[in-house]
Amino acid sequence: MAEFDPSVPSIARVYDYFLGGKDHFASDRALADRMIEMAPLAPVITRENRQFLVRAVTWAASQGIGQFLDLGCGMPTAPDTLESARGVIAGARVAYVDNDPVVLSHLSARVAKGTPGVTVVAGDVREVPVILDGVQAGIDLSAPVCLIMGFLLHFFTADAARDLVARYTAALTPGSLLVLSGIHVETKGADEGFADYSTAVAPVYNWAAPATLEAISCRHD
Repeated sequence: MAEFDPSVPSIARVYDYFLGGKDHFASDRALADRMIEMAPLAPVITRENRQFLVRAVTWAASQGIGQFLDLGCGMPTAPDTLESARGVIAGARVAYVDNDPVVLSHLSARVAKGTPGVTVVAGDVREVPVILDGVQAGIDLSAPVCLIMGFLLHFFTADAARDLVARYTAALTPGSLLVLSGIHVETKGADEGFADYSTAVAPVYNWAAPATLEAISCRHD
């Protein structure tokens, strides 16, 4: 798990700031504001991504999927995966995975309050065997699962993203679903904004849309 340093911007907290949340620090807000100057649509894209994930989870639950694995989940901004799923299936279970200590603190507090059906795994999503081992405390991988990679894969090169998707989907049983989203920005200043983010937080890649689709394409029957 990453060590907590409020002076260093966080992926999850910048995302939370764009969503209008409250779980961020001065360093996160400063970076987010610089990104907005260079790419004014950043908060809009972030909000639309959240809305997409809510719709996707709701649809998956309507198809009878009652288990959700949310990789790089970020802050539990309402409505989150659990709330969206339980709007359809009351007993839906969710395994949240992240390595941000503030995110993990919020998620662990939810578990401590006695929220059933929630598993929290602290770890790097690239450590696939470790993550899969951890989520099995609450998720049955022999039954269908909805795997969520929301705003995650643009932190990887195309080849790395393809490999990550393949390794996780290989662990899922037939009937499982994959929900993913990523960023592609063509506005003026986007490249500068991506470079600034990569320097301050983590490498991020502004893939061309066709390359993105080809890079992560896989089939799991």
